[in-house]
Order: sequence, then C-alpha cells, then structure tokens
Amino acid sequence: MKFQFKKPARQQRQRSQPIVHLKYHNGNIEIKGLGVWHSYWRDPYHLLLTIPWSGFVLVIFVVYVAINTLFALAYLLGGDCIANARPGSFLDVFFFSVQTLASIGYGAMYPKTNYANIIVTIEAIAGVMGIAMMTGLAFARFSRPTARVIFSRVAVIVPYEQAPTLMFRTANQRRNFIVEAQMRVYLMRDEITAEGEFMRRIYDLKLVRQQTPGFALSWSVMHIIDESSPLYGVTPDSLNQTNSMLMISLTGIDETVAQVVHARHSYGANDILWNHRFVDILHHTSNGHRYIDYNNFHDVLPLE
Repeated sequence: MKFQFKKPARQQRQRSQPIVHLKYHNGNIEIKGLGVWHSYWRDPYHLLLTIPWSGFVLVIFVVYVAINTLFALAYLLGGDCIANARPGSFLDVFFFSVQTLASIGYGAMYPKTNYANIIVTIEAIAGVMGIAMMTGLAFARFSRPTARVIFSRVAVIVPYEQAPTLMFRTANQRRNFIVEAQMRVYLMRDEITAEGEFMRRIYDLKLVRQQTPGFALSWSVMHIIDESSPLYGVTPDSLNQTNSMLMISLTGIDETVAQVVHARHSYGANDILWNHRFVDILHHTSNGHRYIDYNNFHDVLPLE
C-alpha cells in the first residue's frame, strides 16, 4: 500500500515540493523521497552525531583537506608571499596552511607580506574555531548514553493462565542495571472510520508488568489478550490485511552513567508466531544454583 502526500496547489506554485512515498513492508513503514524533501546536509550537527565513526572521521578529513586547499589557493593568489616557499608551489603553501591551521609553526616558512599576514590571521581564527567544533562533536558522540538491549527476533501468542497472551523477550547485554526501566508496547494498524476515512491508529497495550526496579538480565514482556485488548479477536490474516505492527519502547536510567537510556524495537505481522512458546533459558545446576543460557534466547517451539 502506498500513500502520497502533496502540498496544496498554492504552496506548490511558490516552491516545488517533492512527493513523500510511504510503503508498508511486514507492518514496517518505509519512507522514500526524503533525500529530495529533506537532506541530512541541512542538519549537519545531527548528521555528524548519527553517522558511524568511520564516516565521522572521513567527513572531518575531507573538510580539513578542503579548508587547507582553499587557504593554499589564497596564498598562491598573493604571489611570492611566503618566505622559503617555492614560488608557485601548491604543496609548499598547502603544508604551510596545515602548519598554520594546527598552530604548529615550525618557523621554516612564514608570511612576509601584509596580504599573507591577513590570510594567516583569518586561518588562525578558523583553526581555533574548527578545533573547538571538532572537539565538541567528538565529545558529544562519546558522551551520548546508549543502551545495549536485545529483543527476541519474534513475538509469540501463547496461552498463559488459560488466556491467550502476547509475549516477547528482552535482555540487557551490559553487566549493569537499568534502574526504573519502563516498557511501553503500542499496536499500530490501518483502520477505516465510520465516516469512511483512513486512519493509522495507535493503541496502548496493557502489560502484566510494565516496569521493573532494576533491569539486569532477561525480561519476558506479556500482554493478556482479553476483551479489553485491541488484539482481541484478531487473526494472522487480519494482522496482515491491516498492516499491523508492534512498536516497543524501553526507557530507564543507566546506573553507570546516571543518564536516561532508551531502546526500541518493532514486530511486523509476520514476526508474530501463533501457538508457539519460547524455549526456556533459565536452568538449574546440580547443586541448586540457577543460570541463564542466552544461546536459546531467540528459539521457539510449537505447542503440542
């Protein structure tokens, strides 16, 4: 199913707006066309915080080379303005720019005209600002709190206390506590109102246990499907036909850094298995101790 959102005709005449395509795949929404409608380069701070470290280092390297190239060209425009630099040598003025931008100052090359001194002053200011920005961005990436939480690959609907129950697993991969962890589960599906209008409705699913004082190992999240549940009476076919999707949100305080962390996950209609149960991961040793085997964390078995 695809939807197209367009600006009103009056706004289209003022500025051409691209079309945003929404496509559902296993309940998940794929948004296309945003490369034209919204470019990451219009929000460079967000871009530099979200790209991988390899991309971050590459962007810094490219920008650094580009800045030194621009100043090297500026020095070339000034003629023979750098002492001990070969006249017309791009490499000499480029490396002089590198030394100036990094405040190295070997002394082998130095400005000898007023024009060169003006360019050096501008480059020195740019260098101070650039180092401050790069340091701030690197610190922001390092200090950003993250959660290493895994979710089971599938969710199951299985009888629990003689009632059909939606169930999935989650686990904390770090050896610490997520204090006051709270779980939220939402059901998203397509609906047609009594007036015949299309809506993408969101329902809150009531959980057997919505929060825990300390999330350290594993958590089996359960939602009982009774008459008050939005999932009451649904079938695998109806979940697919309505493009249903479960959205999972976990928030809490990481005790190590004392900051709020969050994790999210989603299950499409095909990720929900009916009449299956999870393989037990809690076991007992011969001397009475208990341990968790995460090798079977994602495994399920059909009901007999």
